[in-house]
Amino acid sequence: MEAMEVDQEKTLQRKQSQYQNLDEAFLTQKEQYKGQQYSQIYFTRLHFMRALLYSLVPNWKPPLPVCTVLGLEEGKECIIVGTLYKHMKLKPAILDEYSKERSATPLVKPHNFMHSDDYLVLEDESGRVKLDGTLLLPSVFVTVALLGKETGSGSFFVQDFLEAGLPPQIEKPLKPNQDKYVIFVSGLNAGGSASNPLLFQLLVDHITGHLGDEKEQRIAADIVHVLIAGNSVDIPHGLLNGQNLASKDLSRLSDPIKELDIMLTQIAAAVSVDIMPGSNDPANFSLPQQPLHRCLFPGSAAYNTFRSCTNPHLFEVDNIRFLGTSGQNIEDLEKYSEAKDKLEFMERTLRWRHLAPSAPNTLGCYPFTDRDPFLLESCPHVYFVGNQDRYETHLLNGSDGQVVRLVCIPKFCETGVAVALNVRNLECHALSFEIQCSS
Repeated sequence: MEAMEVDQEKTLQRKQSQYQNLDEAFLTQKEQYKGQQYSQIYFTRLHFMRALLYSLVPNWKPPLPVCTVLGLEEGKECIIVGTLYKHMKLKPAILDEYSKERSATPLVKPHNFMHSDDYLVLEDESGRVKLDGTLLLPSVFVTVALLGKETGSGSFFVQDFLEAGLPPQIEKPLKPNQDKYVIFVSGLNAGGSASNPLLFQLLVDHITGHLGDEKEQRIAADIVHVLIAGNSVDIPHGLLNGQNLASKDLSRLSDPIKELDIMLTQIAAAVSVDIMPGSNDPANFSLPQQPLHRCLFPGSAAYNTFRSCTNPHLFEVDNIRFLGTSGQNIEDLEKYSEAKDKLEFMERTLRWRHLAPSAPNTLGCYPFTDRDPFLLESCPHVYFVGNQDRYETHLLNGSDGQVVRLVCIPKFCETGVAVALNVRNLECHALSFEIQCSS
């Protein structure tokens, strides 16, 4: 790591930290695709969550029997465990895509699939049952336990429900006696029309300690890690049509990545940096997105402090566990609910113990056969989501002593805002950068 010079007599040394990458569950190199469908990932999800909920039911409603959908009896109060599915009138279907190709009138895809005719069903291996009642969850594709009874119309009247709740959390280490910061940034969109390279350079100079007076440089010396949460480049996708490209078009594709690499090289020379792929980056579409290839970053990849990571991304800094995505999982949940609070969506995914409940239905994911990597077996200390409209944060406290810092990372190209989190106490604040041009 480079030393930051304050003057000829004083030299600041950047603080050091222990880092561990835990992305192994999200890697797909060892997976083999043999034409399998998605039923197996749903079965794996149901099997894992049902075993968990069965262990919680005796403390929730001890005397009541647990039944399958097929074993329901009219008027008999019982508990059923299964996966919630919302039948949505506005949700796109493959037949709609086919008719769109054969129709002169294009179909309009709504941003939100909510409709007054929507209804929930609960599904297990034995069958499905429609759910009635006012106490219905605003959730989809989540495994829950429901208390109620079958009605004369064949539906299940819900009286109460049980979610898995926050997973157990690894013991948090003793508070260190010094501040150490992790910097979060997302939505750089290098090369895009909304991106300002000078603004990005200000962020880089702040991280590397080349900005401000001695006080600012002392703050910069406390930064031990930088995380870039997706959508780092803005590539003109219209050029990717399968045709041979002219030299000027090739440069339009490569220039944004070169610009990003120049900035990352400066950061990697000073502090460790992780970069995650996003929905607009040159990576695979389906979750989990695999690391961006190192050949894209010839400058920064020369440093051992540079790491290209998966999306979702799981890692530890000084035994503080971080988990997050580039935003696709939260954006997709918006289609199923009228709620707009991103922190509420984040909290729900933790309480449901599933990072991407709408995958693979409307959120693309790899067809795993014997596991679901999005299931949460342990609770992180920090849960972040990138590429949001604004910076938001909340400290979530669980019933078993879990403490989770939720962080919405805004799009830097639009807001000029990054986020700094103190590993010592999980407190975080926004770093705002602005360029004023005098006329």
